[in-house]
Amino acid sequence: MGTSLLVTGSIGIDSVTTPHGVSENCLGGSSVYFSMAASFFTPVRLIGVIGPDCPFDLAQVFAGRDVDLAGLEVRQNSKTFRWKGIYSTDMDQRTTDLLELNVLAEAPPVVPPQFKDSTFVFLANTSPILQLELLSQIDAPHFIAADTMDCWIEGNLNDLQKLLERIHCLVINEDEARQLADERNLITAAEKILTMGPGILVIKKGESGSLTCCVDGQKFLLPAYPATEVKDPTGAGDSFAGALMGYLSSLDAADKSSFEALKTAVAYGTVVASFAVGDFSLKGLTSITKNDINDRFETLRQITQF
Repeated sequence: MGTSLLVTGSIGIDSVTTPHGVSENCLGGSSVYFSMAASFFTPVRLIGVIGPDCPFDLAQVFAGRDVDLAGLEVRQNSKTFRWKGIYSTDMDQRTTDLLELNVLAEAPPVVPPQFKDSTFVFLANTSPILQLELLSQIDAPHFIAADTMDCWIEGNLNDLQKLLERIHCLVINEDEARQLADERNLITAAEKILTMGPGILVIKKGESGSLTCCVDGQKFLLPAYPATEVKDPTGAGDSFAGALMGYLSSLDAADKSSFEALKTAVAYGTVVASFAVGDFSLKGLTSITKNDINDRFETLRQITQF
């Protein structure tokens, strides 16, 4: 059995306003950005739900990429998840103008039989109860990573703690890390979160890069790629996670668990995220090739070594 990467998360209709313009009713959602980013490295199995109101043909969106949509469910009497956000002038702050959970407030999709043997699993941000329910449908995953957000930390902490006991890697931003650990100092916060279950914690620090901490004490700090063009940060975190997981799952079994492999995966995540923010919706990812990613990866390597 080869490695197989499964992602479950939102598929959304986004409306985004940034200082660079407005993108109305564009394709978004965590599983969409993740799958597009991961598909540069490995085949992807996507699980998600939409309503018949979804204006996007996902088969067309992923045409030419190895993304298996057998786990895509269209619920006839439901509506697709919608989100509308406005970014501040410096794009550090984001205000949610509209949030309609729609299908995301319903029961999770069913994992198709042919996806149950998935070895790598990414549980993109949604309610921890749904994340656990989806995880229970996978037979014997080797490596599970998850994302979460402030509202679940605040309102569903017990369920989130159950999830943390089941996963190998948590990918969250620095505000969420401080909130989850109830600690201001990021290193102290990371150490506290690592006692909750995951062996690896990746903390996204926006334009300051990322901090990766392992339960054995190893740490890796990487700055963001110095991108000159930042038009829309919406899918950056999910693109980061997609490239990270895509790279890891593409490796031979012996290499997957090494700290060197994890550092390389984080660097690829950093680079792919830098492309994602360069344009609205998926345009930053659909306009590049693997060679573009590798070129930028080498640049990042050169400017960060001393």
